[in-house]
Amino acid sequence: MRKDQRSMKEESQKMQSPCLEEVSQGCLHGCCPSPFLNQHEPQTKASKPRNSSAACRRDFASKTTSSIFPNTQFTNHESLPSMQDSFTEFTKAYPQYSDTYRVDQIRSREYYHLSFSDHTCLDYLGIGLFSYSQLQKQECPKYRIASSSFPVPPESPPPVLDIPFFGVSYKPGNLKTQLLHGGVASEFESVIRKRIMSFLNVSENDYSMVFTANKTSAFKLVAESYPFQSNRKLLTVYDYESEAIEAMSNSSEKNGAKVMSAEFSWPRLRLQSSKLRNMLVSKEKKKKKKKRRGLFVFPLHSRMTGARYPYLWMSIAEENGWHVLIDSCALGPKDMDSFGLSLFRPDFLICSFYKVFGENPSGFACLFAKKSTIPVLETSSTSGIIGLIPPQKLFRAVTESPGTDTEVENLASQSGRIEKGKTTYEIQHAEIVEKLKGIEMSEVSESDKSIEMECRGLDEVDSLGLVTISSRARCLINWLVSALLKLQHPNTNGTPLVRIYGPKVKFDRGPAIAFNVFDWKGEKIEPVLVQKLADRSNISLSYGFLHHIWFADKYQEEKEKVIERRNNEADGNKGKDKSGMGIAVVTAALGFLANFQDIYKLWAFIAQFLDADFVEKERWRSTKTKFEP
Repeated sequence: MRKDQRSMKEESQKMQSPCLEEVSQGCLHGCCPSPFLNQHEPQTKASKPRNSSAACRRDFASKTTSSIFPNTQFTNHESLPSMQDSFTEFTKAYPQYSDTYRVDQIRSREYYHLSFSDHTCLDYLGIGLFSYSQLQKQECPKYRIASSSFPVPPESPPPVLDIPFFGVSYKPGNLKTQLLHGGVASEFESVIRKRIMSFLNVSENDYSMVFTANKTSAFKLVAESYPFQSNRKLLTVYDYESEAIEAMSNSSEKNGAKVMSAEFSWPRLRLQSSKLRNMLVSKEKKKKKKKRRGLFVFPLHSRMTGARYPYLWMSIAEENGWHVLIDSCALGPKDMDSFGLSLFRPDFLICSFYKVFGENPSGFACLFAKKSTIPVLETSSTSGIIGLIPPQKLFRAVTESPGTDTEVENLASQSGRIEKGKTTYEIQHAEIVEKLKGIEMSEVSESDKSIEMECRGLDEVDSLGLVTISSRARCLINWLVSALLKLQHPNTNGTPLVRIYGPKVKFDRGPAIAFNVFDWKGEKIEPVLVQKLADRSNISLSYGFLHHIWFADKYQEEKEKVIERRNNEADGNKGKDKSGMGIAVVTAALGFLANFQDIYKLWAFIAQFLDADFVEKERWRSTKTKFEP
């Protein structure tokens, strides 16, 4: 099977556009094409008068529009400017990008696997705990949690142990008890908890925290413990379908909640402010005793469209008697610095962490609860709370055990990602079993008892800071949006190749984009197919489903063309239910390590759909490779 997939990718690469070939050949040992890395180091600059923040915001969109391929439309994927030429124009449009050169240095030093694999990761959400270089196997066979990084990228990727930084185990008990009393926690778990709370600027005096198997588990835990019998409403603000929110809504309804959702106006998918305000603001006269109305779930920005929502909504909700849950899972790694927990303290906060960017997406979620809110929760039998197991404990257990297959496999399973109450294995049991068996007891020294876990992924983000990370993401995502909108089908009346949903070029947009690709007839190409074809070009994308879209009367005709029923609708019982209606889209998210090569590579890939026969060629190639001996 792997041989077939490899053959398909090799065959696809032979037929890819010159632009994609340039991208794949341009990066050998660095994160960016080698000429770019040298250009990032800022030279001595003459001092310039600083513009006001308001002026920068006003000028940003117009400058982007006038600087990125002005008065140009591309109708042939072979006519795209080269990556080097595009990068030169990019840095002219966004001179501030050169100030983010330290990100490229970190990527080259700590995440060099992205260059060797030529892999473009645009499907990661959350925050990475560790760097790839921490996985490397030193010349010494001893396995270390955190090893020194290479001063320069090596000639070839060093072999790594597929042994996890930590394992997980479920904790019994209910959420309220865990938040109030904490339960038994290892020193290792305490170290990780303190590091995460420090990273997010969350005070241990104000909040308690539990680790959960994933984001869905965290939302479900809140839903099953929140007193919906008395605080009857659940109000959410999501322009896309979320497994976590669906699980929360189902659990809340079972507990007596009335589930409501904000709506988003077509075509720009802007939040319907008047409707949301009406749902939040109590129509009753203020009483002496403030009565809680329910739970308000607010995501700060959309993980699919990149739309950002004003923080003002949190204050409005609190003033009108709502408990507030902030979903920060889609935020950038330092966006919490701009959130201002010292000014506004939500009742609940949920965020997610993965292990290593571009290598191991498994991890956990964190559920924070304000200590003054915890007594409101009800005692309920819930699952999803986990504990973290240090790698030393995994090693000791294997070397001290009789070595039966069952015992070793149980340890191996603890490295897997947990979803929906089950364990899925991120690595093959046989491989990890052999590696764990090969570790000698002497390699776990007594000094390891004093836990010093280096979360280098968090350390790197802290060293960069909010301004650098935000500025870089702003330049990259807005260039990508502008470049995609420059693609038009040939021999048509300006039929665009791509439609972008939500904000387009905008200073305050998030580093995520939702779009669809259309053929020359105006027919949408299925997002799943786009994702699969991108994967052949070593580009990881996601797809999702936009919903809760409101159409004004003048857009009713357009609504009939764009709205669709969710493909996984099991039966026809929901024919009148608007929850199953929306728009399937392709999504891309830029992490803090994203560079210009990544977005150019995506642009060059999407441009191949300008060839009317591109999809059929790829289907034929897939069939041909499948049946070749």
